[in-house]
Amino acid sequence: MPKISGNNIQENSQSSRMNNCRALSCVADALHHCSAEHQINLVDVIRKHSLDDYGYIKMINFIRATKCSASRLMGLSGAPLPWESEDFLRPVLQDDPLLQTDLEELCDSEGSTSCSPSASESHDALQRRAQAAEGRARQSEEALARAMDDLHKLKLLAQGLVLNAGTSRSSTMGAVAELREDEDEAYFSSYGHYSIHEEMLKDKVRTESYRDFMYSNPEVFKDKVTPVFPRKYVEQGDFKSLCDFISPSQLDCRVITLIKGRIEDIKLPVEKVDIIISEWMGYFLLFESMFDSVLYARDLYLAAGGSVYPDLCNISLAAVGDAQKHRDRVVFWDDVYGFNMACMKKAVVPEAVVEVVNAETLISQPTVVKTIDCNSVILSDLEFVSDFCLKMTKTTECTGIVGYFDIFFDKGCSNNKVMFSTGPQVTKTHWKQTLFLLETPMDVRAGEELSGTITVRKNKKDPRSLFVTLKLGDRKQTYSLQ
Repeated sequence: MPKISGNNIQENSQSSRMNNCRALSCVADALHHCSAEHQINLVDVIRKHSLDDYGYIKMINFIRATKCSASRLMGLSGAPLPWESEDFLRPVLQDDPLLQTDLEELCDSEGSTSCSPSASESHDALQRRAQAAEGRARQSEEALARAMDDLHKLKLLAQGLVLNAGTSRSSTMGAVAELREDEDEAYFSSYGHYSIHEEMLKDKVRTESYRDFMYSNPEVFKDKVTPVFPRKYVEQGDFKSLCDFISPSQLDCRVITLIKGRIEDIKLPVEKVDIIISEWMGYFLLFESMFDSVLYARDLYLAAGGSVYPDLCNISLAAVGDAQKHRDRVVFWDDVYGFNMACMKKAVVPEAVVEVVNAETLISQPTVVKTIDCNSVILSDLEFVSDFCLKMTKTTECTGIVGYFDIFFDKGCSNNKVMFSTGPQVTKTHWKQTLFLLETPMDVRAGEELSGTITVRKNKKDPRSLFVTLKLGDRKQTYSLQ
């Protein structure tokens, strides 16, 4: 077997017939020598035993370690092969060029007899190999692109079926109210760990707004029956802890009654209540569809003249120009370590991003696209279509649209009204903002207006998630929040 030393390949002696070494200039010369002098074609051996990369490496190291004769090598009939031990993955020769040779190229180049006749022939051979490698890479990229395109088409088809499909659930009760407890278990389990409650309690904007509303407006609550609906029902152990924590003496109330369970599954010990308080808001306000449960409670239990708090809320949009974020999240896929993976954008762009948006990247005035009166809104109003117009404040590229919401405690509060915003211009909250990235940025100019339409729909297969469709000029993109 030819021996490799540095950049040369040397022929080792096999038994007593060959005691000298002969330097060979390259892998091709070594293979030619094996065929001409020892009547063994290594490529034939590779094909005969269907060797993969690891099998080829083991075979080369086995031949070098055992000085296996050509006759023995050619006489091997099948499994088990003598080089199957993992020990033969360890190179016998350091920097062995035979181990650095691509197995596919080695089998493809079987017809080549030598790599040393001339510099021009060497250059031509290398060029052909490079072109062949580029061709294989291009074919792989095209195959990946086709697969991603097919995946994207299937996703669009599924979204279309979901958006247009009828539903067997009652339209008066709503999809969330009709969910069985076992169907909704995954959602409620997501609130099972203390950390998510810790995050919400440490959100001072949120927590202090509710506190200020209740403490600053005692006349709203005087002699009133007021259910306070948490975001999730608590498990048995947590429920006992909650009972220990909440008592009339701690909250300066005459009577406090705690009831465990979903509002859709329990019955209150009173026919009507005067006030309903709930912190139901999700990302982009409507994600999680907790407001559906509040409306269920309102329609079933709220007395005439009573009120839901917060009582007003709205959803706003603004244009964003953040070239760096667009490069990091979208343009990144154009060149991933030398590979074009732009097909991934079809999976990346349709996912809305929940994060804190830098106020300095806002390039338009905000506009309200939906206002909700919590005391009069009906369930069907929570799915809507709204035209909007964004007035640009900067001449730049628009890379996305940001969405956020504002909350108001207003009714009956006279001079002590309370509100808070989740927009990028104010103190951040745990809701952050929702960013809808554009696949290709749009050129905009200060003073001009960007017109569009937003469509918000529940995912009928998962009523706690949302589909948001943005139409900007001739562009249209559906995003998911799930």
